[in-house]
Order: sequence, then structure tokens, then C-alpha cells
Amino acid sequence: RPLRFPSDLEELRELAEALRDYERQHRGAALALFCAAYLYKQSFAIPGSSLLNVLAGALFGSWTGLVLCSALTSVGATFCYLLSGTFGKQFVIYYFPDKVALLQRKVEENRSCLFFFLLFLRLFPMTPNWFLNLSAPILNIPVAQFFFSVLIGLTPYNFICVQTGAILSQITSLDAIFSWDTLLKLLAMAVAALIPGTLIKKYSKKHLKLDEDKHAQLLNGKKSL
Repeated sequence: RPLRFPSDLEELRELAEALRDYERQHRGAALALFCAAYLYKQSFAIPGSSLLNVLAGALFGSWTGLVLCSALTSVGATFCYLLSGTFGKQFVIYYFPDKVALLQRKVEENRSCLFFFLLFLRLFPMTPNWFLNLSAPILNIPVAQFFFSVLIGLTPYNFICVQTGAILSQITSLDAIFSWDTLLKLLAMAVAALIPGTLIKKYSKKHLKLDEDKHAQLLNGKKSL
């Protein structure tokens, strides 16, 4: 059966089993294949990286998978930034003029603490990550701040996905899902993922100009009726 990007959990499980067997025999090739697929999806703003994060947890384990996905997310998003800055500025402005104008205004209002504003956007997205990657060069966001905001800001999300993959790879029956060991792992995962978001949320209330309720729907492509 030919390899393809998984579109649901069943396909993900089948792909994980096939790649796990291949990874045992050809670890370097499996790693290169995974990295190439991940960078391809990130660089061209193709949805579905969450399933690849889960797959990384199943293939490489919790911590190796987390480091790998965090690095690939940052590098891939930066490739997307560079591609958009070189070839896509006119298209982004043409197709999303209102979103770009609103996001530009929010960036300028928070220019003095831009890095923390970018972290906030990653942890509590007012706009989809793919759109932020494409519009960042238009907003004059320095590439270094962009890279590290992705690296740090998406780590909690990557952590949840990778840990989910690692847990799923160890489950052999439905009864195992409700075991104390699995439930405690899920609880610890949720608590760990909430900590950075809580800290950034407290900081944002004091230092950032957000107007979340007013603008979040427009940035997410929704208009109130």
C-alpha cells in the first residue's frame, strides 16, 4: 500500500505501524522521510501537522518526538515566512485585505512588546497559524522573533499531540485507555500544557493591547450577524 498523509486516526494508526516496522530497520531513512514530510506541510501552509505530531510520538517517543516536532515546526514556519515574503505578499494582501490590515494594527499597537504578543497569538490564536506565517513578513515581524515565538509558543500544543501519540502507541485495548496509568499521564499532560498559557495570559492582561472579543471573529474568518 502506498504511503500518504493520514486524514484520520485510523489511517494514522496504520501508517504508524508500517513506519514503526520500517524505522526499526532503517532509522535514519525513516527520520529523513518524516522530516521531509513535516517541512513540506509547514512550508506550504498545508493543514495536518497535528496528525504528524501524533505520529512523531508514536514513532520516536515522547521527548524525542517533542524536540523533533518543535524544531520542525519552527523551521517549516520560517520557510513559509520566507516564501511568503519573496513570492506571496501581493496574494495575501489581495485575498485577505481586512485581516492583514487588522493584524497590522494590532502588531503596531504592541510593537514595544512584540515577542510576547506573538507568543500570545500562538498560545491563544486570534488568527490561524497558517495565516500568521504567511502574513508575518508583510507585518514587518523580524525573522528571529518570528522563529523563536513559534518555537516557544507552539511547544505546549506540540507537547499535547506528541504525548497523545506516545500514549496511543502503547494502548492495546479499550480497557487500557481507562487505566490509572493512562489517566494520570493525560492529567499531567493537560496541567503541563496549561502552565505557559496561564503565564502569558496574565502578562497579556497587563501589557498587551488585544481587544480579543471585538476582533477575534474577523481574524478567524467569521463575521458576527
